[in-house]
Amino acid sequence: MPTRGGTRPSRRAGMGAVPYEGGTTFRAWAPHAAAVFVTGPFDGWAGDATPLAPDGGRASGTWSGDVAGVGPGTEYRFTIRTPQGDLSRLDPYARQVTSSVGNAVVYDPGAFDWGEAEFRMPTWNDIVIYEMHIGTFAARAGGRGDFDGAIHRLPDLAELGIGAIQVMPPFAFAGEVSWGYNPAHLFAIESTYGGPDAFKRFTRAAHEHGIAVIADVVYNHIGPSDLDLWRFDGWGVGEWGGIYFYNDARAVTPWGATRPDYGRGEVRAFLRDNALTWLEDFRCDGLRFDATAYLRSVSGEPSDDAQALPDGWSLLAWINDEIRARQPWKVTIAEDLGNDPAIVAPTAEGGAGFAAQWDTTFIRPVRDALVAADDAERDIAAVAAAVAGDAHGNARGEARGDARADARGEARGDAFSRVVYTESHDDVANGRVRLPEEIRPGDAASWWSKKRATLGSALVLTAPGIPMLFQGQELLEDRWFDDSAPIDWSKAHRHAGIRRLHRDLIRLRRNADGTTHGLRGHNLSMLRVDDRAKVLAYHRWEEGGPGDDVVVIANFTDRPLEGYRLGLPRPGRWRVRLNSDSADYDASFTDCPSRDLDAHGAPLDDRPQSGLVNVGPYSVVILSQDG
Repeated sequence: MPTRGGTRPSRRAGMGAVPYEGGTTFRAWAPHAAAVFVTGPFDGWAGDATPLAPDGGRASGTWSGDVAGVGPGTEYRFTIRTPQGDLSRLDPYARQVTSSVGNAVVYDPGAFDWGEAEFRMPTWNDIVIYEMHIGTFAARAGGRGDFDGAIHRLPDLAELGIGAIQVMPPFAFAGEVSWGYNPAHLFAIESTYGGPDAFKRFTRAAHEHGIAVIADVVYNHIGPSDLDLWRFDGWGVGEWGGIYFYNDARAVTPWGATRPDYGRGEVRAFLRDNALTWLEDFRCDGLRFDATAYLRSVSGEPSDDAQALPDGWSLLAWINDEIRARQPWKVTIAEDLGNDPAIVAPTAEGGAGFAAQWDTTFIRPVRDALVAADDAERDIAAVAAAVAGDAHGNARGEARGDARADARGEARGDAFSRVVYTESHDDVANGRVRLPEEIRPGDAASWWSKKRATLGSALVLTAPGIPMLFQGQELLEDRWFDDSAPIDWSKAHRHAGIRRLHRDLIRLRRNADGTTHGLRGHNLSMLRVDDRAKVLAYHRWEEGGPGDDVVVIANFTDRPLEGYRLGLPRPGRWRVRLNSDSADYDASFTDCPSRDLDAHGAPLDDRPQSGLVNVGPYSVVILSQDG
């Protein structure tokens, strides 16, 4: 069936709908189509009145044309002609859609006013991540949350000290309620969240508050529902999905048989273009890649060579190389959950090239120690290994280890190749609960829950790595994550002291007062791993010395430590920078007197001097010396 019209392909570059002065270029990849048309109100939705032409002959697989008089805001669809009949399809590259089953909208990515302020992401050793779900983070009265609603909460996060927001996938999904991990249209922002300009407003506002934005992207599968990519041009093998997907058992994932074909050049370019869109057009400061184990393995078990997807691995490396070449200061984070060092190894050494990955070897032993009902059950050695990152290859010991320099000239070593946390969207849902609720079921506001949950936050914010909080964690939010249940912001008043404790911890983590630079450093040495007394003490530093050396002492029992002698890295006066047992944080806390101390005692813990410390029950004390 020949193309009607006799149009010529466009000489302009770009996929999807690319507006120019006086019209729009449309281009679609449909290698098995007999003809391709674009249709919309400009031709009365005729379906086949506005044909596109093959680019460089039919062998190219793409079809394009310039349509005069069509500008931004115009709705459109593609009509794909096949021997079995015409198919109406949404543009895979659509930057805006009316809904997941609606129409695409011509969008001008250069029209948004970003203002004059410039923003550069903080260095990776100076960010605290806050994971956020737009639909529940700041729900409007009687409705769902959106980006504009979230903007109103940004001053709270800035005051808390958050350095980066990780937005759970905001891409157009089926229906109006979702976690976001079922994207139907990878280039379009969910319409119920406000669409593309709302996301840009949010990012601009976050930058104005000094906060970076990290987008959570999903490339291990697409959909599986409301999926116009499925058999996009009518072609497919058997029951498989056609040109965008594997057409054999490699397509199968736990979320449907919709794994993209990572070995096909057009699909690789589609995913690469998508990643760069968020970093360049939307000015995001980083990407978090969901479930990367399913990009590099059919079964999600990368250790099984028979299930390997080498094309998926090379795709990840290629995207990271592209990002590093264009904007090397931007961060990419993998949720691989296997703690494979190759994930964060440079691509030149055969690695995937990610800056960091979520560290499950931290959360599991730490949460186990915090939720155990009996103090005797707390495994301090396991917690010490989690804090040090032993299983991840991050143990600092006495040596600094291998530190690489990023393009901004900042030292970046293994310490920041992991993200540490005690709560994430996966760990507080699907049958799992928030940490305060798990500690004391039915009584999440109890003394026990407050003390041990904040002890966990203190470990997150003082361990080597990039720390992450899940939305509401600073409020002692107790309800498991549900994409239809908004955060209870009244807890910001009821638990104002708990929030203040998180703020103070973050100030120390980011060295806001110039006295705790070591918490941004690469180095850690265990001073005491005392399983009998259930005490963990460690030394953090970068270069060492006053203002840099930091000592953290954590008490994992319901009894105060009084006059506990501990080896210290330097002689002289050590000042208490934070006592998490202070009654300023909660009236129920015991306010154990933790005072400045002098390190003039006998050698201990392989250190030339020691001092006496007091630490409240289930508490941390953080010490450093004046600069």
